[in-house]
Amino acid sequence: MDTIASLFSFITTPVSWVIVQFHSVYGKIFGPDTGWAWGLSIVSLVILIRICLIPLFVKQIKATRAMQTLQPEMKKIQERYKNDKQRQSEEMMKLYKESGTNPLSSCLPILAQSPFFFALYHVLNGIATGSTIGVINESLLASARKAHIFGAPLAAKFTDGSAKVEALGASLTDVRVVTAVMIVLMSASQFYTQRQLMTKNVDTTVKTPFMQQQKMLMYVFPVMFAVFGINFPVGVLVYWLTTNVWTMGQQMYVIRNNPTPGSKAQAAYLERLTKHVTHHGKTRRRSEKTIVKAIVAKGRDRNEFERSFVNALTKAGLVAQADGTVVKGEAQAVAQTEDGVTAAGAAKRQQPKRQTKAQRQSGAAKGAGDTASDSPDSSGSEDKTTSLEKSDEPQDAKPAAQQAPKGGSNGRSRAQSGQRKGGPQRPKSPSKK
Repeated sequence: MDTIASLFSFITTPVSWVIVQFHSVYGKIFGPDTGWAWGLSIVSLVILIRICLIPLFVKQIKATRAMQTLQPEMKKIQERYKNDKQRQSEEMMKLYKESGTNPLSSCLPILAQSPFFFALYHVLNGIATGSTIGVINESLLASARKAHIFGAPLAAKFTDGSAKVEALGASLTDVRVVTAVMIVLMSASQFYTQRQLMTKNVDTTVKTPFMQQQKMLMYVFPVMFAVFGINFPVGVLVYWLTTNVWTMGQQMYVIRNNPTPGSKAQAAYLERLTKHVTHHGKTRRRSEKTIVKAIVAKGRDRNEFERSFVNALTKAGLVAQADGTVVKGEAQAVAQTEDGVTAAGAAKRQQPKRQTKAQRQSGAAKGAGDTASDSPDSSGSEDKTTSLEKSDEPQDAKPAAQQAPKGGSNGRSRAQSGQRKGGPQRPKSPSKK
């Protein structure tokens, strides 16, 4: 413990000072010797630290998504240089450098939070052993030793014996029950946080070893918290339970408002965004414009959820712009979307039906019969030539004009039978008896 104290002495005094300042505020409300005053001081310390770590948390999200994007390329490098580990490492570092990705960025919040955790552990251990540390003097030390959370002292552990627990003014049963409940809640919150990340905010179209690692951590971290939790004082359990709940809520907010592309969370977000944009006819928040701008910039590289979003806007008569805004499109225009689906309401060109040969011949015969019926039936009248209409004739038919036969029934029958001969028709000579 002396080694830990010497390593984290630079942070122990600031942490103890922050706890004392919060305790002075809550002590006026709940009383200086109550567990509420000291417990809420620890909770406020966690919230203050996590607020300061928000920029690192944003970097962690970006780094995690960048790592997910690089997983296919990393897998190719591993398969290509599976027998040359040195070349494999060089290519990996080259890939990280070109993409501007740092694998350690995903661990920044945990690494930055570790000094505060060990400093708080050392402060609470000093309270348990009755030694002053940092700005905690004798009077504050006596007040902290009297503080109990649901009957368990701040400095008590699950593994403490009955003699040590009685020295702190509590019973062993109360300490065991309170610490066990807090350990279970701490492990459950960690499991739910990791499970939420794996089931909702992971691109399901890409199967990579990174996903398998995250799935394994979903079960490993809760077990680690349960094993190490029995050696943590009650105050440290309050610290870790608070930070786990904060992480869970912070992640829920990020998943809901800025999901990973291709994930189930993105499908749910774009569904909500579609209803909002079609109802108001525009994007109102800056975050909405950022999402729409990214979708437009992808072009044909959009995933199925993003294409459905663009199609829904098109059907509603809206068009997404490159700057993230949404404007109304022309209602009568034929809108062609990126994936080749014609928008609703667009006029479609009707193709004429192709007629069969029998239909064309019957139409031609009907036109010839109408022409013949209009010609004079007298044999002394002068011959008149008419042309048959060829609107329904095939393209390779010969465009020859036909002369109507002179008023005989034989001429009509030939015209109706589809016979077309050039020149005037000769009357039949009388047969010789």
